[in-house]
Amino acid sequence: MDFDWMKIPYSLLTLFIVVNYGMILNAFIQKIGARVGRRHGIPIWQNYADLIKNYSMRSSITHGVMFYLGPVFRLSGGVGLLLFVPTIYGSYMFSNMSFAGDLILALYFVFFGTLGMALGAAESGHPHAAIGITRGLSQVTAAELPFALAVFAVALQYQTLSVTDIVAAQQGSFLNWTLFTNPLAVTAAMLSFLGSMMRPPFDVVLAPQEIPIGPPTEYHSSYLALMQTNRAIFPIAKIVIYMNLFFGGAASWPVFFLKVFCIYMISVLVGVVFPRFRVEQSIRWFLIWAVPIGILAVVLV
Repeated sequence: MDFDWMKIPYSLLTLFIVVNYGMILNAFIQKIGARVGRRHGIPIWQNYADLIKNYSMRSSITHGVMFYLGPVFRLSGGVGLLLFVPTIYGSYMFSNMSFAGDLILALYFVFFGTLGMALGAAESGHPHAAIGITRGLSQVTAAELPFALAVFAVALQYQTLSVTDIVAAQQGSFLNWTLFTNPLAVTAAMLSFLGSMMRPPFDVVLAPQEIPIGPPTEYHSSYLALMQTNRAIFPIAKIVIYMNLFFGGAASWPVFFLKVFCIYMISVLVGVVFPRFRVEQSIRWFLIWAVPIGILAVVLV
C-alpha cells in the first residue's frame, strides 16, 4: 500500500488534540483526588505552566547517551501507540497510521516506553534508580499479562489482528461491543487497566514518599518535561486501545471524549477509595485474580 503523505498533518492534529485533552484531564483528576481529601486542588492550567517551565530549563549534568534517550523512548512509546491505532472509526483524517500496524505492534508500543525508561534511568548509576525501575518493571509486567491474554482472546474471537476490523465487528448496537460478547476478556483487561494507569492502589512507584527512588528524581529540566508530556499522551493512547477493542470504538470526537473520560474514571474512582498496595502485593493481586480470568477468556473463546 502506497503511503499517503496527507496522513502526516492529520496525525499531528490528532496528537495535538490528545495532548491538550490529556493535560486537562490530568488536572481534573488531580482536583478530584484533592476534593476527596478536602483540599481545593491545582488550577486546570497548572500542568501547562509546569510543562512550559521545564521545557525552558537546561541541564549541565552529563550522563551516558542512554540516559538522555530514556525519556525519548518513553515519549516514543506513547506517540507510537496513539498513531498506529485509529482514533476515530470510519474517518480518513483521524485513522492515523492504523493501516500500517496491528494489535501485535500496539502491544509492543505499550511496553516500549517502559523498557526505554528503565535502560535510561539505570545509566545514571544511582542505586535508587535501579531500585525504582526494578519495582516499576515488576508491577508493569504483572499488569500486562492479563491484558495480553485479553487481547489474544479478542483476536481469536474476531479472527483478526486488525484494530480497525475489530472495531467494525462491534458496530450496529452497543450489544455488539466486546464488553457484552466476551465479558471475561474485558474483565481481565480492566483489571490490568487499573495497574497500567499507575494510580492507587498501584502507584507505589510514583507515590509521594517514594519519589526519591527512580526516574522522577534522576530526570529534570527538559527531560522531565518529556516525561510529563508522555503522562498526558500515554494514558489516552492506551484508553484508545481499550475503547477500540472492548467498547465499540468512537465514530466522532464527542463520543471519543466521552468514552475516554468514562474509562479513565474507572481507575480514578478505584484510586480514591482503596489504600495503596506494596509492589509484591500488587503483583500477587494480578497473578491471583486477573491472570486466571484472562486464561479462562482464551480457553472459552
